[in-house]
Amino acid sequence: MTKKVDIGSKRLISLAPDNWVQWVTQRKDIRVKEFISSEFQWISRDNDVLIKAENPEGEFLVLNELQLRYKETMPLRMTAYIALARERYKLPIYPVLINILPHVKTPNIPNFYEQEFMGIKSYQEYRVINLEGN
Repeated sequence: MTKKVDIGSKRLISLAPDNWVQWVTQRKDIRVKEFISSEFQWISRDNDVLIKAENPEGEFLVLNELQLRYKETMPLRMTAYIALARERYKLPIYPVLINILPHVKTPNIPNFYEQEFMGIKSYQEYRVINLEGN
C-alpha cells in the first residue's frame, strides 16, 4: 500500500521535474524525459519516484527515495532498488536518498552500502540529502 509521504513526494517532484533532477544531481544540463514505473513486483518493492532523464552523456535514471526519517536498513534497501532498476531498465542509475527529518541516533547518515563475505565485496554509493540541515 502506498504511504501518504510517497504520494506527496510524487506530487512534489511532478510540479517541476527538471528543476528537481537538477537539484538532486547538482547538474543544470539534465532534462526529464518521463516518469517511469518504480514498482518491482517480483519482490513487492516500490520506491518513491523513478525518473528517466538525459544529459549530453545520454539517458539515465534518477532513483529518488524520500524518507520521513532515516532507517538503519536504508543502505541495503537503496542497493536493492538500484540493482532492480539497473536490471529492469538497463540504464545507469543516479540514486538519491532524501531524509526529511533529522535522525537522532545516526547523525552521520552513510552514503553507501558495503559488505564483504568470503572475500567477495559488494559496494554501492548513493547521494544523501538531509533537508533538516538545508
